[in-house]
Amino acid sequence: MSDAGAKGAASSDAILDRLLSLHPKIIDLSLDRMLDILEKLGHPEKKLPPVIHVAGTNGKGSTIAFMRSILEAAGLHVHVYTSPHLVKFHERIRLGHENGSETITEIDLAKALEYVEQVNKGEPITYFEITTAAAFHLFATHPADVLLLEVGLGGRLDATNVIEEPLATVITPVSLDHMQYLGDTIEKIAFEKAGIIKNNCPCVISQQESGAEDIILEQAHKKNAETRLCGMNWQTYLEHGRMVYQDEEGLLDLPLPSLKGDHQILNAGTAIATIRAQNRFTISDAAIEQGLITASWPARMQKLYHGSWLELSQKTDIEFWLDGGHNPAAAKILKQEIQKLNAHKNLPCYAICGMLDTKDSETYFKHLSDDIDKLIGVTIPNQTASLNAIEIEKVAKTAGIDSISASSIEDAVATISSWKKPCRLFFIGSLYFAGEVLRQENLIYHINRSA
Repeated sequence: MSDAGAKGAASSDAILDRLLSLHPKIIDLSLDRMLDILEKLGHPEKKLPPVIHVAGTNGKGSTIAFMRSILEAAGLHVHVYTSPHLVKFHERIRLGHENGSETITEIDLAKALEYVEQVNKGEPITYFEITTAAAFHLFATHPADVLLLEVGLGGRLDATNVIEEPLATVITPVSLDHMQYLGDTIEKIAFEKAGIIKNNCPCVISQQESGAEDIILEQAHKKNAETRLCGMNWQTYLEHGRMVYQDEEGLLDLPLPSLKGDHQILNAGTAIATIRAQNRFTISDAAIEQGLITASWPARMQKLYHGSWLELSQKTDIEFWLDGGHNPAAAKILKQEIQKLNAHKNLPCYAICGMLDTKDSETYFKHLSDDIDKLIGVTIPNQTASLNAIEIEKVAKTAGIDSISASSIEDAVATISSWKKPCRLFFIGSLYFAGEVLRQENLIYHINRSA
């Protein structure tokens, strides 16, 4: 049935708006609501294909993108669950098909959301919990070989943490983020992330700060989980323009990953370590190589080539880049990438920034103070948690960045283009902001064709 067949039915956007109204007045951090709705749905979490569960602060989405690409190159059907989305909610749910995974269609999403809404019967439940329940229902009713499942927040009490026997668990690099929910130290946050580790289940651990690594290993030991630790059981690095991956099974000499940035070598290595840790599927070296060069994941050091920016960039000699990294660790990565670009071709670096008020914006800006020549703060449209444009300007100035503010993304771009200087222009600060950039400027990637 085509999306056109949904004419007259409630749209997914309308249903999602209704689901938002169910949000509890007081949030108690527990899995009780999630377990309750899953029971009412007939326990779809027990009917899923084998699950690879991924937690961490940075690199979750990229690591999943590499795993999906590798597994699909091996001919497997792959379900994927990620968050947040950039432009449309549909991006969060990908269903595995013969020709690769595709984002959920409007009609299937609306049906699933309406179904879980009816089953829930108006009971208080968070937006992420009820939409995750809908995703589990979809994954359980559509056959696939494997499900790549990303944690929403933390891990231990996250709505996705109801999988009893995953194929493998993954902890990507942990850093300070969401401290109001997860704790104010790296050790407390690592403890929450390590909550997805399960008894006797392989756990792949990416590069970590020492405090985080100790906590994760301690929790894995308590669960008798076989660990594959970066730097001990596997390693990956750049050598002579190639990516080298090495573990106890041997060495792989691989092409550079398709995703830009040195940090993507670590994310790709984490994906490979996970693929090699699981024992359900045999994945060839050729599939790994093909997966690395075909993986896609937008708004992570993404150069923009399409849409209205293209015409403007040709007139003004501006390079447009999009990066949704939003915490201090992501700022460090962005700093490294700006310096690499300048080493190849030195250009003034300008930034248009939209950021949430829940983030450590001052530390984020401090990491970039030597690399951004001018920053324009913008309030993220339709986002109540957005920092005000003037507040962004003030915080960036405090951190040492020459800053102004603008009333909109369009006005900020017009201001920079009026300077008539060749430059690099980065849209930075938040995935929500990145999504707004894509939405406003018709840079929406083909949701049913690419990640």
